[in-house]
Amino acid sequence: MTRNSPDTPEPAVPEPEQTEPADQGQVGEVLEQVRGEAIRLLEEVPQPRALRVQAGGVSVDVEWAHAGQAAQPVAPAGNDPAEPAAQGAEAAAAPDGPHVTAPAVGVFYRAPEPGADPFVAEGDTVSAGQQVAIVEAMKLMIPVEAEQPGRIVTVLKDNGEPVEYGERLFALEPEDAA
Repeated sequence: MTRNSPDTPEPAVPEPEQTEPADQGQVGEVLEQVRGEAIRLLEEVPQPRALRVQAGGVSVDVEWAHAGQAAQPVAPAGNDPAEPAAQGAEAAAAPDGPHVTAPAVGVFYRAPEPGADPFVAEGDTVSAGQQVAIVEAMKLMIPVEAEQPGRIVTVLKDNGEPVEYGERLFALEPEDAA
């Protein structure tokens, strides 16, 4: 028997995967569902040492340090040594105020692309839903949006710095206090 014989049926061979490019809206919906489920799960159980969230063929693994191990901030090379201390003092001065937080674990970027102006700077006024940064997670660019209107008081993370879900990125002064 030969494959090319007209009398021989072709064996069933799966076609190469030909998917249409994912609609950004669909990708956003899936990410939002995964995010919501992860948040719900983390609210229901004590903080685990590790968590795997899987949606279809995509999975995200997250591990936490032991409770006694606090992450120590590292000063970026080339910065004025007094600057991190000043930033730490500002962040400590308003720990209970509103903040813009990371929507996912990933890498924090203040601008839409390298060399571009940042989305926002200290002193800028933002509105609810306004994009203020990006977090890159597994080659996906996830927008960071202000949840309420206000003024950016302090940028708490450096460009290109790794961030955790829910980590504070910007200190925000509410619009009614401005």
